[in-house]
Amino acid sequence: MQMKVLVIDDDREMTELLKMSLDQDYYEVLMTQSGPDGIELAHKEQPDVILVDLFIPDFDGLQVCRDIRKFSSVPILVLSAINKPELVAQALDAGADDFLIKPIKNSMLVANLKKIARRTNSGGYDIKSRSVFSH
Repeated sequence: MQMKVLVIDDDREMTELLKMSLDQDYYEVLMTQSGPDGIELAHKEQPDVILVDLFIPDFDGLQVCRDIRKFSSVPILVLSAINKPELVAQALDAGADDFLIKPIKNSMLVANLKKIARRTNSGGYDIKSRSVFSH
């Protein structure tokens, strides 16, 4: 079973990079550059995890987290290039499960996705112990 990952980030290059980086045998990647569209996709597609940028022009990542928490307990990982403790605290208070600093190494992202898979599905995802990235 593939893990369904929703990426909400206004940076089209970042979303494309994330999509290409995640091995399609293990992850199904949904993408949007809009906060409201991301909330709608989260509701409609019921992803296994959401990666959301903290700063989206039309709707910030904190509001995305708050709105998704109104209908879902899906794990949310906030991605941000800004590493400030107060922003981390705000993201966690808004409903995020973790805060990752961009740029994030592929191995760290995959490790976080595997951690979520272990916690939320007790092994139901077909995520092997090997890295999903080519060596």
